[in-house]
Formats: sequence, C-alpha cells, structure tokens
Amino acid sequence: MEMGLERDVQRAVDRISEADSVTIISHIDADGISTESILAQALAREGIPATSVFVRQLEPMAMRHIPDDDSLKIFTDLGAGQQALLEEHGLSADGVLIIDHHVSQPCGTAYPQVNCLDFGITRMSAAGIAYMVARAIDSANTDLAKLAVVGNVGDMMARENCGLVGPAREIVQDGVEYGNVIVQRADLNCYGISTRPVHVCLGRCDDPYIDGISNSVTRALRFLERLGVTLKTPRGGWLVWEEVPLDDRRTIISALTQQLVAHGREADRLLAETYIFPDEPERTALRNASEYATLLNACGRWAKPKVGGRICRGDRGDAYREAEYMLAHHRSVIRGLLQYILETGVTELSHLQYIHTGDRFPDTIVGIGAGMALSKLNWKKPIMVLAAMVDEPDVTKVSMRTNEWALARGVDLQAALVEASATVGGAGGGHRIAAGAFIPHDTEEEFIDGINRILTRQFASADTDNS
Repeated sequence: MEMGLERDVQRAVDRISEADSVTIISHIDADGISTESILAQALAREGIPATSVFVRQLEPMAMRHIPDDDSLKIFTDLGAGQQALLEEHGLSADGVLIIDHHVSQPCGTAYPQVNCLDFGITRMSAAGIAYMVARAIDSANTDLAKLAVVGNVGDMMARENCGLVGPAREIVQDGVEYGNVIVQRADLNCYGISTRPVHVCLGRCDDPYIDGISNSVTRALRFLERLGVTLKTPRGGWLVWEEVPLDDRRTIISALTQQLVAHGREADRLLAETYIFPDEPERTALRNASEYATLLNACGRWAKPKVGGRICRGDRGDAYREAEYMLAHHRSVIRGLLQYILETGVTELSHLQYIHTGDRFPDTIVGIGAGMALSKLNWKKPIMVLAAMVDEPDVTKVSMRTNEWALARGVDLQAALVEASATVGGAGGGHRIAAGAFIPHDTEEEFIDGINRILTRQFASADTDNS
C-alpha cells in the first residue's frame, strides 16, 4: 500500500481515538451506506459513541442536519469536494475528518483527509478507505472487508478492469482469509448470477453487448436451449448461474465468446472476477457483491439508508424484508423510467444525447435509468438525464453516464460536469464514467450547450493525442 496513504490512515485513527463522540455524515448510495456501517461498527467495538446522518449531497440545505456539538464530524464518501462549504459553516479543522475518494476542493482551512486520489489510486471507493481505517483501529476488524467489497463494487470500481485492482483487491484478500468472501476468478460478467434464471441474466446483459441475445430474454433462452445445457432443477424450477454444472457453464461461455466474435465484437468483457459471500443464503440479493450493492442503493434512493445500514450490521429480519420490498419497487420504477426514456426518445447533439424527465421520476434514480438506457441508444455518445427536484423546484438534478469506449477516447464526465455547472452557478462531481450535478432550473439550455462543447473538446483532444 502507498506509504502516504498509510500515514493518513494512521492520522485518522489517532484523531478518532481522541474523540469522545463521533457524528458520521455519509452519502446515501451503496458506497456511502457500507462506509458508514464499517466505521460505525469499528467505533462501537471501541466503545466510542457514534450517531449517523445520511445526506443526498453535501450542500447548504443539508448542513442543517449536522449537529452543532463537540462530536468529531467524519464526512464519508463526500466532503472532499465541499470543503469550502464546511468552512463557511464554521467547522474547524480539529473537529472534522474527511474519508473520501472524490476530487478535492481545497480551501483556506486544512481539513484532515484520507483520500486515495491524493496518491493516484483511482480504483477504490470510500468504503475501501473506511475499511483501512477500521483495520488500523483493530486488526480484528477484517470481518468488515466484506462490506468494503460491496462498497467498491457498488461504486463501479470493478467495472473498468472486470474486477477490483490495487489496494481494493488487497481488501478482498482480507475477506477471503476471514472466510466471508469467495473470489470467482473468471466468472460470467453479468448482473444477477445469484438470483436470476440464466436466460434472464443474459437477456438483460449489456456490458458486453451480445448481438442476438442482449435486450431479449426470449432470444437468450432460445440460444441456451440450442446448446443443450441444463437450465432447470429436477423439480422444474430455473437454475441460477451459480447452480449450473461447471461443464455447462464452460459450454455457455464458449458459445457466447463465439457469438461475440462472429459479430465483430471483443470478448474481453465477457468474464469478470465476481465476489460471492458464503455466509449469506443462496439465491438472495445478499449473496454477491453487485446484488448486495443494488439492495443498499435501493434503500438509499428511496430515503431509507438506515435500513441499508441495519442490513450491513447483520439484520436479516425486518430490515431485510423492508429492503427486499424497496428493491422490488426500485426495479419496477427503473423499468418504467427506462421505458419512458426509450419511448420518448432523446435529443441528440454532436457529442451528447439528453432527455428531461421533469418530475415523473424521483431525481435519486434517474442516473441508474441513464446507465441502462445508454446501451439501447447511441452508445457512442454520453447520455444526460435532467430531472426536476420536487423539494427544490428552483434546482435541476443532472445525471450523466458513459462507457469504457468513450473513456478510452478522452471523455471525463466528472471534469465536464464540474466545469459546466460552475459556469451556471451550480455544482457537479462524481467519476469519469458516471457523474452528476445540481444546477439552477433556469440555466438548463446554457448548461446543455456547455456540456456538449466540453465533450466535443474532450473527444477532439483524444483524437489529437492518437494522431
């Protein structure tokens, strides 16, 4: 591990050990929820009183939820890009600790921070850093590595490399040694391998896009039937991928590879490293990292992040049942959103496609819909979805998604949204592949034009570099 990061982790531990009480302020997504849970459990084991506050984003309105007391304020999965806001609200450097993996916004106050980006580590989420802190507090906290894997996978840290790399991968190893993580090295890179029938998995797979299979569950079933593989249990129920005999799995992967190659596509994204949790029941959303992360995301997006936190702490009763209900609701609303985007259609500019969904769908989920719609539209152009915020009618929420193809050609959504939102008096952030912003409602047109100009420039700079 990077020595500088180790030093910052130790400084964070020293600060925590001196605290009489802690307030954790965290983001509502899978990374934020798992980060909060890792820290809260590590603090509880030390007997340090801690309360938690979840916020959708760290902006002036959210600051009222932060208690005005002597507790150490630990900002997790946010805070790095909002240090000026902390300063404006009179938070002192000795009362704050930031654990984050987003681009830092320096300000006059030197807030102590543990941020992997400072050391060139781009493939690790806040949950990974929180775990390093928890492990440095007490080496017995390795059981929490599992939650760090969930946070990392949920924040798409495994996507680009088809598996976790660097320090995030080292954390996986801690989970393996503890015994609550199993690594499947060359597994099918498809969402739902623990819960969905195989043909449903393949029919909804879009990364990689498999011609004749993707976007059609029926065609996926026909494809598998032609292979003569076992798809059902002796009692007639559908098998999930995890349950398919090994030889049949090999047959399926070989046939999918041929299908990709036959249509002139690369097969390099067909297989990925997946992370299975043997201590969780089979055929549940808790069984592997990506589905666990989706469950937590559903809790956060539907304003129940604390339910997700209870699941991370081991509640498999009321909290889990509530989360399952939210997940089902989450999926049905996202299906409706996806259908709306595809039926309404997007407006295409030279380097951007966008749609405004108004107040039809919650602003917390439009980014997920954008990601799902991209493969079904012009996948070479980043997609932007704008949504009205019901509780703040003067503000528009912006979510953007792109893919690895565009990243390889110079696209950086985080940089584009930070730049364009600043020019209209908004604020943006996120990652190269997925980012968001909040902008004044009456600046939408100017903002959209600005984003298209920036994307044009990003694509052009890559062309120049490659020429």
